Amino acid sequence: MKYEKIDKGLYIHNRSRFVKRLKPNSIAVFNSNDIVTTSADSTFPFVQHRDILHLSGVDQEESILVLFPDCFEQKHREILFLKETSDLIAVWEGAKLDKAQAFETSGIQTVYWLNQFDSVFKSLMSETENVYINTNEHTRANTEAENREDRFIKMCKEKYPAHNYERSAPIMHEIRSIKHPIEIELMQKACCITEKGVRRLLAFIEPGVMEYNIEAELMHEFLNNRSKGFAYTPIIASGYSACVLHYIENNKECKDGDLILMDFGAEYGNYASDLTRCFPVNGKFTPRQKDVYNAVLRVKKAATKLLVPGTYLNEYHVSVGKLMETELILLGLISEEDVQNEDPAWPAYKKYFMHGTSHYIGLDTHDLGLWTKPIKAGMVFTVEPGIYIPEENLGIRLEDDVVVQESGEPINLMENIPIEVDEIESLMNQ
Repeated sequence: MKYEKIDKGLYIHNRSRFVKRLKPNSIAVFNSNDIVTTSADSTFPFVQHRDILHLSGVDQEESILVLFPDCFEQKHREILFLKETSDLIAVWEGAKLDKAQAFETSGIQTVYWLNQFDSVFKSLMSETENVYINTNEHTRANTEAENREDRFIKMCKEKYPAHNYERSAPIMHEIRSIKHPIEIELMQKACCITEKGVRRLLAFIEPGVMEYNIEAELMHEFLNNRSKGFAYTPIIASGYSACVLHYIENNKECKDGDLILMDFGAEYGNYASDLTRCFPVNGKFTPRQKDVYNAVLRVKKAATKLLVPGTYLNEYHVSVGKLMETELILLGLISEEDVQNEDPAWPAYKKYFMHGTSHYIGLDTHDLGLWTKPIKAGMVFTVEPGIYIPEENLGIRLEDDVVVQESGEPINLMENIPIEVDEIESLMNQ
């Protein structure tokens, strides 16, 4: 791993929060992700399943975590099953975790090799009543492809049909949404690496550079700072492309007079950052660009203050919509009449601001979290309003990552990243 060792106390804490929410006499099982083939003998880089990572810190394939807090044998209340390392694996792939290293990573004392799973699991199932299975219940999930977790669930239900099956997902949504201080530190590290990328771009962007040149500059900076790279596919969108919300081609020339919208973030230790900034390609905003930019910035600042404990996200988004409505009227993009005659299901402001303002962020860029429960301290959200005017070849979105506090405004993990017009122009023209 490129990232520095993470304190195993984080994973001990996370497991304790999880097992407290289980029914009596319950077992829970978490599987690693598959290694996915591209074609021939090539594979995508391995990405660990975020739930087993959150509960154990184990960042390798073919791993299983079993939690059985009421097990008669104390040593079987937490078990890791790992792919057994060997001299051959060490030569061809690099050594996998041995049992001592697995303990130092996770804080779990009992570690078995994967070929022992069936026999050990069978004995545990004879003792338990409830089995917590780990289905993907993210509201944006694409679950068409069968994965290791799906295959385990199918096998388990066929082999042990008389057991009662429960869902781990609601618990994971709850506990993963509130971040431990160690997690906040890791996310701050990711944001600091992102800041280095931004400052590199302020000195690099000029008319004639290609969008992919900008992407390359960021990757260079990220890799040099212990990041694996981008937390998600970056958007580097100049001119009209900024009005395409998920533009990822990044293959056009940045032209004099255009703004460029850049939505990217470094990962660190598998934690994501998520930032959006808009810079003038030539280093100077036009009066119109500045007016629209500052309108978005005002909405962002006001929206951030609304992320307080007790608020529901759906109510929050309605409030942000009202803020944007006011700005769009002042910009002459919509009128009071448009608002009066709007379809309540698609308010007038949606013509120019059609996406949500905030989402959970953490181990996933769109992290787990419940919209049916109020915001709590320790949750981390993006704040990312935008205005998109295709007829003007102008799209502006501004985004930071913030931590909700017990009282007062959220802490902005990206507060040191330039965002004011004057600072951006000054840095670009040094």
